[in-house]
Amino acid sequence: MPKEKKLAIYPGTFDPITNGHLDIIQRAVSLFESVIVAVTTNPSKAPLFTVSERVNMIEEATSKLENVTVENFSGLLMHYAEKRNADVIVRGLRAITDFEYEFQMALVNRKLAGDIVTVFLMPNEKYTYLNSTIVKEVAKFDGDVSSFVPQNVHENLIDRFKNE
Repeated sequence: MPKEKKLAIYPGTFDPITNGHLDIIQRAVSLFESVIVAVTTNPSKAPLFTVSERVNMIEEATSKLENVTVENFSGLLMHYAEKRNADVIVRGLRAITDFEYEFQMALVNRKLAGDIVTVFLMPNEKYTYLNSTIVKEVAKFDGDVSSFVPQNVHENLIDRFKNE
């Protein structure tokens, strides 16, 4: 008998969300009953967009996907996941360089909350080189990032950098 689909959390800073992130969200939606895109801050990064701006952009970019909600959180991911009664943490792996860090985090998370499983999803190969840092760098210098991000994010990037 197949197991019931579960609640998955896809955490990240999403500063900004890219088409690679959206690809992972779409894959997660096909696997799990509900997906929460959980937006957080990373103390080691200086974000371009506020948490509320990122939440709004993701909500707009995922508005046509059923069973996706977008929330923000702070603190330990596993505390947030337990509070939301999540069964699964979704993480994207673009390249082998992502694996070591993500593997370490998954093991720490398993130690903190062993009943919550981490699932790694790979985006379409056309997004394996893509990350938010590259998108911001290209956009900052007036490069065309329209194929890297949803239209609403592209517009927000243009607005953010037009006065620099």
